[in-house]
Formats: sequence, structure tokens, C-alpha cells
Amino acid sequence: MNQSTGKFIILGGVILIVIGTIWYLFGDKLGWIGNLPGDIKVEKENSGFYFPITTMILLSIVFSIVMAIIRRFF
Repeated sequence: MNQSTGKFIILGGVILIVIGTIWYLFGDKLGWIGNLPGDIKVEKENSGFYFPITTMILLSIVFSIVMAIIRRFF
């Protein structure tokens, strides 16, 4: 393991801490995540199926933008 790998792991940890803090502080206001139009939700009497396709696409776009910004500065 070289020094740049260690920096990447630390950066990943910091990003997770920031996301966790945002989720903790504003979790009640983020109820729309997972309930967007296009998210598939099927509920029966004893079972359910949930596939948040629109939410995954949105989070993927946001993650790609964040990673592009990070690459420009590092």
C-alpha cells in the first residue's frame, strides 16, 4: 500500500462522515429520497418488492459530479 492509497481511504472516510452528519441532521427533510416518481414499489399482504431506480440514477449523477470536482482539485 502506498501513500496515495492511504489518502484516498481517508478522503472516503471523511466523505462518509459528512454524508452521515447530513443524514442525521436533516433526515426528516430527506423523506423524498426513495419515493421519487419512477421508483418501483410493490406491496402485497405478506411481502414487498422495492426497486428505487430513479433514486439510484439521481444519486449516481450527483456522485459522478462530486467525483469530477474532487479529481480536478487533487
